[in-house]
Amino acid sequence: MGFLAFLIVPLLILGISGILFIYREVVRLMSRSAMKNKVVVITDAVSGLGKECSRVFHAAGARLVLCGKTWEKLEALHDALISVADPSVTFTPKLVFLDIGDIHTIQEVGKEILDCYGCVDVLINNASMKIKGPAHSVTLELDRKIMDANYFGPITLIKAILPHMISRRTGQIVLVNTIQGKLGVPFRAAYAASKHAIQGFFDCLRAEVEEFDVFVSTISPTFIRSYHVQPQPGNWEASIWKFFFRKLSYGVHPVEVAEEVLRTVSRRKQEVFMANPVPKAALYVRTFLPELFFAVVATGVKEKHFAEEEK
Repeated sequence: MGFLAFLIVPLLILGISGILFIYREVVRLMSRSAMKNKVVVITDAVSGLGKECSRVFHAAGARLVLCGKTWEKLEALHDALISVADPSVTFTPKLVFLDIGDIHTIQEVGKEILDCYGCVDVLINNASMKIKGPAHSVTLELDRKIMDANYFGPITLIKAILPHMISRRTGQIVLVNTIQGKLGVPFRAAYAASKHAIQGFFDCLRAEVEEFDVFVSTISPTFIRSYHVQPQPGNWEASIWKFFFRKLSYGVHPVEVAEEVLRTVSRRKQEVFMANPVPKAALYVRTFLPELFFAVVATGVKEKHFAEEEK
């Protein structure tokens, strides 16, 4: 009896793990089947995440329209996708030149995108521009450039595509955002402001287009790390601030985000937050204990300045 009791726990763990694995595989297969023949537009398709999204949606049988501002990289991505694809179950991607920060050309690009297949089923807004520095040292010109790339550009493209989705009474608009659309991090004021703006736009848009059966989704990782870069070691135990940012530094891999984008689209999720428990807790602290949150952030800024003075 004692031996059987000893075996129960590992067998139970093994059984639960097997069930979870089967469940994930079923969800993954269902997500892929749901994308068959769908027209999917991906902005900044040549970025790390853009390439992974292109890969998973192409393998799922979607009709891709890949957008980017470097034509040579778009062609290289096109060749890479078709070289490993089964032509009997996939479609050859179409390529569209798009600089999301060039507001004056986006309306025409929107028409070009619609001309590819006559409609758009899913629009994935992936393009983004980053900047880091003290708020007072960032010029207004650069502030505007960030807002064009991260806010005005995406909403201009959405406004070019959305009327066609409304008229067809179907479609989905996806935003790959960041934790900084929820809370601000020092020395990223312009970037955080642009991400707050686009998050607010999507929250409003979601309610406005629901009656037309157009779905709006946002996916917010802490940040999307590169393929090979790992967080740098350091004396993170010195303060709460450093502990918090150590957790933030463990970004999400592009492959993980791309798979989540596929699940979000197929299951029509409204909002997804990809982060470990510490950033999630920070959001709750920011909401319910704002004075504590601001104090921790301010302490981190003071420590940074003190460290720079000691050098």
